[in-house]
Amino acid sequence: MSTEKALLVVDTQAGVVDWSQPTSAGSDEVLKRINELLAKARAAGATVIYIQHDGEEEGGRLYPGSPGWEIHPAIAPKDGETVIRKRACDSFYETSLQDELKTRGIEHLVIAGCRTQFCIDTVCRSAVARGYDVTLAKDAHMTVDTETLTATQIIAHHNETLDDFGTDSHVVMVKESAAIEF
Repeated sequence: MSTEKALLVVDTQAGVVDWSQPTSAGSDEVLKRINELLAKARAAGATVIYIQHDGEEEGGRLYPGSPGWEIHPAIAPKDGETVIRKRACDSFYETSLQDELKTRGIEHLVIAGCRTQFCIDTVCRSAVARGYDVTLAKDAHMTVDTETLTATQIIAHHNETLDDFGTDSHVVMVKESAAIEF
């Protein structure tokens, strides 16, 4: 029996992607791989859901309505694709994501997007705790260098840590984008 999958594209907003460019591990390549995942999901008729973070600081990089808040134009949603706005790292927290997934019969999330150690990590963990299987696109999430670790190290650490993370019945699988099917 097949499991209904959805592609969840998290925080791929212009202000996050452009800010990540100087230090992220190949952010142009990440956008390319997200586009490839989008093409596969759309061709299969899978649900595509974008998560868009609302920043609090007026005039800030992710303040609603600002140029940085918009989904990056290289991977913009198509007409009819759902965009869910959030104000916390957890895409489920005080959003309609859970209801959207239940309404559509989604049981498996493929996750890609921005800020590996924050929103990507959190949504992966939250999803398995809520009864979803998760595939994290190993090469389709990005972050920036910190004072402690490079973006490449952060991404590698989270790919290793999250692979096979979960419960007795639901886990995160980490896979190369090319190996992900819908």
